[in-house]
Amino acid sequence: LQNTMKQVKSIPRLLQKFASPSFLSSRTDWSTFLKSINALIEIRQTLAAFLSSRQDRVQISNLEIFQKVFSTVTEDFAYVSDLVKGVLDFDQTCGEACDTFVARGICQELDELKAIYDGLPQFLDEIASSEIKKLPHQRQGSIVYIPQVGYLMCFPGELKPEVLEIAPDFQLAFKSGCGNDEEFFYHTTKTRELDEVLGDIYYKILDMERAILKELESKVQKYEPAVRYSADLTAQLDCLVSMAISAGEYNYNRPRLVEDDILIIKNGRHPLQELTVDTFVPNNTQIEEKGRICVVTGPNYSGKSVYIKQVALIVFLSHIGSFVPADEAVIGITDRIFTRLPCKQSTKVPQSTFMTDLHQISVMLRYATSKSLCLIDEFGSGTMSADGIGLLCSTLHHFAGSESSPKILACTHFSELSEGCFLPKSQRIAFYTMSILEPTGNNGDPNRLADIVFLYRLVPGYQAPSYGLHCAELAGVPHEIINRAAEILESMKMGKPIHRLQVPKIVARDREYQELVDQLVAFDCKNGDVNKFLHELLSF
Repeated sequence: LQNTMKQVKSIPRLLQKFASPSFLSSRTDWSTFLKSINALIEIRQTLAAFLSSRQDRVQISNLEIFQKVFSTVTEDFAYVSDLVKGVLDFDQTCGEACDTFVARGICQELDELKAIYDGLPQFLDEIASSEIKKLPHQRQGSIVYIPQVGYLMCFPGELKPEVLEIAPDFQLAFKSGCGNDEEFFYHTTKTRELDEVLGDIYYKILDMERAILKELESKVQKYEPAVRYSADLTAQLDCLVSMAISAGEYNYNRPRLVEDDILIIKNGRHPLQELTVDTFVPNNTQIEEKGRICVVTGPNYSGKSVYIKQVALIVFLSHIGSFVPADEAVIGITDRIFTRLPCKQSTKVPQSTFMTDLHQISVMLRYATSKSLCLIDEFGSGTMSADGIGLLCSTLHHFAGSESSPKILACTHFSELSEGCFLPKSQRIAFYTMSILEPTGNNGDPNRLADIVFLYRLVPGYQAPSYGLHCAELAGVPHEIINRAAEILESMKMGKPIHRLQVPKIVARDREYQELVDQLVAFDCKNGDVNKFLHELLSF
């Protein structure tokens, strides 16, 4: 069933094209349309066998989507399929350059024109041979047919004046190419006769075929509502079958949607992230009236963003009728999911990254309700620390004091939020962090960064160190840079001055400068020769 549904393409888009007076349908359009109609018929046959074999054991009410798809595909679909197959022949070719596919026998005049066009190359070769015989010492030449131009004699070189005196009806029309590829095209009496007798046969064929295709389109349009409705239902069935297969393959479970304003997830997983790693660590989520605002802190690269996204995806999947990647899920009805997540920037949007962040938060503040879910990831990091902390804290403070506070998952590196002076103590605000396994006595030693293990487990608590140096090592930053960063970090923690890095070139230059200063201090300005001294300094 799933393989057959893959053959059903965008039928509404094709029908919209067929309804356009200016649209010229192609062989590919009709081939795609016919395959889609035949696939719908095959789906009906598959469902007929399925329903007849299970009607004694399964309540039909549980298979409503199957019944809908089965009932919408009627005998009219077979008529449409036979109609298209009777008018069009997708295996037909008419010459090398003429893409025509109306079947033979539909129009006698069209068939005669196609027969003439098929035999045109051989006929033109015979005419060309007779024309070349009129020209002395001329062995190469041919008659070509150029659509909307007509028939012309073609020679690899320009005819000499003495040749044109013998054949005065040869008149140069134009030339093309350059160098060895230059060709000259001539009108002759014979080519003019071909223009009058055969005319622009290529476009005659196309015009007649387009008229036939337009008539076919008008007949197909009569069945547009039924075909469009059936395609829409098949798309729904395709989604449900795909979700059912995914649920079985990836161990998804059925969520329970409730009217209560809660969100409880046991061992939730990210549906995409877990497919890219060998082992994925699941996490629990419990949001009720208490702890509606979850502030997630933790080191870089510890899984904070993945966690809040997986919660939103589980909520979304549950609302579209899918099983979810979790052992259990009790999800309150959610009206909207708001996000403040990193997004791609575009020159089409005249806004900075931080301005885009503010716009997303602004929409969240205006429209979020108690039934909404809000994701806030690193809001405030795009500006000065003081401004960023202030904006984030005031946003969370506003939601904490609101009577219709939404469920919020906020990730941040601002450790100041846990100090108690920025956010009011509220039962609605709960702090979590991503746990890590740190070697005893590490103390930021850059030589022991590799011993740090991220556990990717959400636990109650506050932020641990960011371990930015460890992330830099994972990203492949050279060790000398990491070691220097560790020195600066340690000096800032201890309140000590940051010593300048001893670069050999800079040290040698400073030594030279010091020697010059020593000479200047030791110079006897009263008794010494100033000119000689300055000359020695300049030559130093």
